[in-house]
Amino acid sequence: MNAEAIGTWAGLVWTALNDKDVVVGLKQLKKETKLKDKEVFAAIGWLAREGKVEIQTNPEDEKDLLFTLVQDK
Repeated sequence: MNAEAIGTWAGLVWTALNDKDVVVGLKQLKKETKLKDKEVFAAIGWLAREGKVEIQTNPEDEKDLLFTLVQDK
């Protein structure tokens, strides 16, 4: 795992979130991107560090996370 790979995965995650334009759960995000858990989390970390993604706990399932893009102001 290196920065270039994580950047590529972050692009896949960003595209999946942008295409949906809604809150997306972890399982759906993995299905859309075809990434493994650790790859999705590395990508989400990258996007979170850049302030591009919001992460919240799913109120219906506390073991699940929900992701959405942060809208530019």
